[in-house]
Amino acid sequence: MDTNTFLAQLQAAVRQLQAQAETELAPLDDFTLNFKPSPERWSVLECLEHLNRYSRYYNPAIAKALQQVPTQAQNASVRYSWLGRKSITLVQSDNGKQYKTVKHMNPVGGNLGREVLTEFREHQAQLLTLLDAAQCADLNKKVVPVEFFRLLKLGTGEALEFVVRHQQRHMQQALRTKQQATSARLALAV
Repeated sequence: MDTNTFLAQLQAAVRQLQAQAETELAPLDDFTLNFKPSPERWSVLECLEHLNRYSRYYNPAIAKALQQVPTQAQNASVRYSWLGRKSITLVQSDNGKQYKTVKHMNPVGGNLGREVLTEFREHQAQLLTLLDAAQCADLNKKVVPVEFFRLLKLGTGEALEFVVRHQQRHMQQALRTKQQATSARLALAV
């Protein structure tokens, strides 16, 4: 896929994430934001905190990569390595498999409040800025270290797509949890 189309699709996805956070999650009360379908499942805020933890690493790593990579020929194709394809496939929202997250990225047990939503919104704005900056960068240059094993590197384009797809996956999880909270509240009212 050419760079312009690739980046436009990612920008549209991030704008959709922003809209979902604003319209679907920001208006929720504390009960719904903190509702856990079961002890081992995440609440809405835990889903977003997990994404915030990844953004705290990947947004600066991608920003640094964009400063280091050379400019690319106009509208070149984005290429994928085996590691990039595998990483993106694992986090696709239509991949129904559940995976354990690394311990330091697991938000369970934290005392979370609405500031998690604020931080999530800030990270989305930063990501849109990074996607704009990526317009003229060589997205195939492998300069973004993988968070849990930094000797492995993703291409800048692969890292951008990984971040966006990962966020889509957990936004869907947060929206499902919101629905479960609504159902639980209705059951309590009966």
